[in-house]
Amino acid sequence: MGANEKFDCIVVGAGHAGCEAALAAARMGCRVLLTVINLDTLAAMPCSPSIGGTGKGQLVKEIDALGGAMGKIADRTAISFRTLNTRKGPAVQSTRTQNDKHSYSRAMSRLVALTPNITLRQTQVKRLVVEDSRIVGVEDAIGCGYAAPSVVLATGTFLSGIIHIGHNSFRAGRAGEFASYDLAESLKNLGFEMGRMKTGTPARLLRKSIDFSRCEQVEQDEAPSPFSLLTQKLDLPFLPSFMTHTNSRTHGIIRENLARSALYGGIVKGVSARYCPSLEDKVVRFSERERHSVILEPEGIESEEIYASGLGNSLPFEVQVELVHSVAGLEEAVIMRPAYAIEYDFLDPCQLLPTLETKAVRGLFCAGQINGTSGYEEAAAQGLWAGINAACQVQGRAPFVLDRSQAYSAVMVDDLVTRGTREPYRMFTSRAEYRLLLREDNADLRLAAIGHELGLVDRETLKDVTDRAAQANAEMARLEKAIIKPGPVVDALLAQRGEGPLAQPQPLSQILKRSGVDYKTASALSPPPEPLSPKAARQVEITIKYEGYIARQKKEVERFAAMEKKRLPKDFDYQKVAGLSLELREKLSRIRPASLGQASRVEGMTPSAIAALAVKLRQKDSLKS
Repeated sequence: MGANEKFDCIVVGAGHAGCEAALAAARMGCRVLLTVINLDTLAAMPCSPSIGGTGKGQLVKEIDALGGAMGKIADRTAISFRTLNTRKGPAVQSTRTQNDKHSYSRAMSRLVALTPNITLRQTQVKRLVVEDSRIVGVEDAIGCGYAAPSVVLATGTFLSGIIHIGHNSFRAGRAGEFASYDLAESLKNLGFEMGRMKTGTPARLLRKSIDFSRCEQVEQDEAPSPFSLLTQKLDLPFLPSFMTHTNSRTHGIIRENLARSALYGGIVKGVSARYCPSLEDKVVRFSERERHSVILEPEGIESEEIYASGLGNSLPFEVQVELVHSVAGLEEAVIMRPAYAIEYDFLDPCQLLPTLETKAVRGLFCAGQINGTSGYEEAAAQGLWAGINAACQVQGRAPFVLDRSQAYSAVMVDDLVTRGTREPYRMFTSRAEYRLLLREDNADLRLAAIGHELGLVDRETLKDVTDRAAQANAEMARLEKAIIKPGPVVDALLAQRGEGPLAQPQPLSQILKRSGVDYKTASALSPPPEPLSPKAARQVEITIKYEGYIARQKKEVERFAAMEKKRLPKDFDYQKVAGLSLELREKLSRIRPASLGQASRVEGMTPSAIAALAVKLRQKDSLKS
């Protein structure tokens, strides 16, 4: 390869994964080339103009705690905030912002362009250059070569992308942008197993053509809590979103035109996500439902486009017009951009190490939708993970790998590399078995010190986090010692909270465990020497109220850690383990789990199979000794 320029790391693709990867590697001291097919679409929001959501908000908080950029840019460009699942416990509460999509892209573009060590270039990478199973660089479509010992592929939906609108199909990475067929072929030529997935996006409607008086306004947080530790104020004015619904007429239009749908007409071959079905899917799979929600979300302060969440489909344009007009409030709505389905290639993530480096090619990392995931937040978290590991490898540092008890991002990576995915993978709180320990509110306490060690979190930010933790710990100790005696004032305050009187003196920490008592009430009974910050107060309240549950999860983590410590050698011969089925032998030989714990999470693994592995591992260890 005739390399025009040399770098420490090349990042291919500048979506949410690519930007986080490039920023992390550059801030860790690597010379980074970030390539993008179109510079004007860096960090674009081609689907929903929002960040966060259930499970996803936790990912954004973790990205920020480790020193990533998504949370900061989301706060800076937010036009509404909403905390989801507020009626449930803190383990499943998640933040979601509505964002000005154009401001988001511009803000991220500016951050990337101004970050030292990043060279940003508009070009299309067509081939990976590999020597002796090691990446050495890339070549682009105009014949330029770029050398680097590490490459991060963050290609989104661009690998062999095809857009479908009814039975009309055309090559594109997303609407209006070239697809990448040569790079997909390069991966296949290197022996990677590739699959095909499908996603889609709904129509964008002209704001002034919508009758919002026929719709219901969606609630927003009056006192929003930003994603980022560093956010001091929110810059943009908030805009409302609205809700309407489909109806029997809408569903009838879809049923009459299913054969014209790309999805149901046999055009789409890629696998779509069950958890985020298109409108055709909803009508077919949930035929008993009389209506489905449609959320009308503004795409920006100066944009006239409204994102019609819930109306995603792959029907012909003329059918889309008819079904949009069947919805209350949208009778005269003008479609500015039609809905479409897109299918694209992805790489089976079981071919990756927990660092997101490929097993077959040293120095080649993958992040985002190329790994079979869906969503901006999942992509950004993987981009940060891959960018950190690319830098660590170039610099001879230990790999960056978290375990399932430390972060949602670790749950996602472990799921992908251990079990793979048959559909676009999306993060949910239900995927995290230790979710009470992995809350949004404690992401900084869990991860900021790690981000600081990597060089991504500054000393002042880390000090703020450790000071807040110390403040919360001191207050919890005080509440344990503060004894509250029965009396008219105490009983009146408890009655206001729907709680009965005290029968005997109790520690204030015990009173705080009552369901109707919050920290504000507890501190009124016995004020702290100095007022706590809202974040510290929330830590105190959650830790005390859920003390028993947290203690149980910590014991579970100890058992989990014991399994993770039982390392499986890279040359472990699974074919010689008695008691394993042929299918399990094949899977384990392909995945090569790093520990007995990871092996236990391989799909199809049974308790008896784990026991057989443990016996063989002990025999192998005894022979060494």
